[in-house]
Amino acid sequence: STCACVEYYGKALESLIKQVKIMSIHGKMKHKRNKIFTEFRKLPGGILVCTDVMARGIDIPEVHWVLQYDPPSSASAFVHRCGRTARIGNVGSALVFLLPMEESYINFLSINQKCPMQEMKPQANVLDLLPKLQSMALADRAVFEKGMKAFVSYVQAYAKHECNLIFRIKDLDFANLAKGFALLKMPKMPELRGKYFPDFTPVTVNTDSISFKDKNREKQRQKQLEQQR
Repeated sequence: STCACVEYYGKALESLIKQVKIMSIHGKMKHKRNKIFTEFRKLPGGILVCTDVMARGIDIPEVHWVLQYDPPSSASAFVHRCGRTARIGNVGSALVFLLPMEESYINFLSINQKCPMQEMKPQANVLDLLPKLQSMALADRAVFEKGMKAFVSYVQAYAKHECNLIFRIKDLDFANLAKGFALLKMPKMPELRGKYFPDFTPVTVNTDSISFKDKNREKQRQKQLEQQR
């Protein structure tokens, strides 16, 4: 749903999925977008992590799966996203992830877009990769900050969802959501002010001590910290 989520999950997938080309694209890239799109189109296989900037008006041959991690803010965008696969007589699949409290979205799409859907049962014996993501965040401040920004942007986008009778921010389980983003601590943001999260355990590490792997960025950060002190 957001550029920050694309940045974070694109980086995560690069580390978690080996021997597969992972590319990311979103609206803030501007000049890079065409280059990335052209490169991805030429690949024999790979994964493209993207916002709705790729939902319509583009043609990539032989896309086998469209995975919608975030339900789109408009019903028409859902159909446009699905349309990236099964082009020109080909066969493809589209999957959208929904929380139990969001299931009425299925009926909404069926009525609004004449788009029938069927449930796909969760996979058994799924590998828990969240500890690895947390280790990445502890080892590099860039990953830690990307995760925090992604979480904040996700919550803000959720609050603006077009179907706000189905996607109600007051029903979001922020603690489990933060776990799903592999956060080391809860961020400070207006939506969380005054709330307590007994189900979320922050790391015992002082996150201010996490440094950037990029030496120049870390040098700049230390300079700023010194000025603050």
